[in-house]
Amino acid sequence: MHQRNIHNTHVELTELGFGASVIGNLYRVTPAHDAQAALDAAWDAGIRYFDTAPHYGLGLSERRLGAALKGRPRDEYVLSSKVGRLLVPNEHPRGTDTEGFVVRDDLRRQWDFSRDGILRSLEASLERTGLDRLDIVYLHDPDDHWPQAAEEAMPTLAELRDQGVIGAIGAGMNQSAMLARFLRETPADVVMLAGRYTLLDQTALDDVLPAAEEHGKSVVAVGVFNSGLLSRDHPTQGMKYDYQDAPPELLDRARAIADVCAAHGTTLPAAAIAFPHTHPSVVNVTLGMRNPDQLARNVELHRTTVPDALWDDLRAQGLIRPDVPHVALTERNSTV
Repeated sequence: MHQRNIHNTHVELTELGFGASVIGNLYRVTPAHDAQAALDAAWDAGIRYFDTAPHYGLGLSERRLGAALKGRPRDEYVLSSKVGRLLVPNEHPRGTDTEGFVVRDDLRRQWDFSRDGILRSLEASLERTGLDRLDIVYLHDPDDHWPQAAEEAMPTLAELRDQGVIGAIGAGMNQSAMLARFLRETPADVVMLAGRYTLLDQTALDDVLPAAEEHGKSVVAVGVFNSGLLSRDHPTQGMKYDYQDAPPELLDRARAIADVCAAHGTTLPAAAIAFPHTHPSVVNVTLGMRNPDQLARNVELHRTTVPDALWDDLRAQGLIRPDVPHVALTERNSTV
């Protein structure tokens, strides 16, 4: 599987990454054997970038990912986790987590972007994973915490990066405007952009992607299916967009894009995975994969050749923005 460097760092990511939120029991239980089998299948398929966070299953994702990677050659893969939410004892448990994960709520999340909070979070993540280091650390959803995240948390991470403790640092969010600020105004190397450079939403062309190009930094794209609407060959009513039922106009647009994909001999989900790579600042697309079947499907979609002419046709029909660049995978600076 091809790899790309996070610009101006030594960290190399495979172009497809494994997002471990779902193995933290996101929305429903993922049996431990399915999680292990999915991670084993990812390794066998050549995936070497794995992303997790304390938030995912109140630490369950980190524990499962660490157990699956333990014993793998440490220099052969890249592991990222996140900071900003400390896990602390829950004084008033109700039995089940209330933030989307089907786990016991013996712990709760506590926002903390202070220097001490960052260091405590990193130590706890290393303890949960049982691994010796994190290669990338992102500030996790700092939407309401810009001053402390930019002025205290990011300098703390930069200090650890400059000491060689971490390979690359950044932030991960569902919005693009603040991520652009992190790229322009802080020492961030990379941002994790959720759902804002997809076949249905190219707002990142207004802020994050120009900032990455201007400052020689990188973008990891996640949420490329926009919560599901782009995940099937033929979108149907009731599918989700940004975690809500897709509005009729977006459903119609997704169907129109699917028709153009079919005319070019490919599928909507294959194009959805390929699309972020049309921008030279995007170094990776990471997908959540709950079991070996999902893993196999996504790897097959990633390996599908999407014709160059598709992007031109979508531009011509007004289905993607006219300023979407085109950089074929084979033209990019990548290694095998």
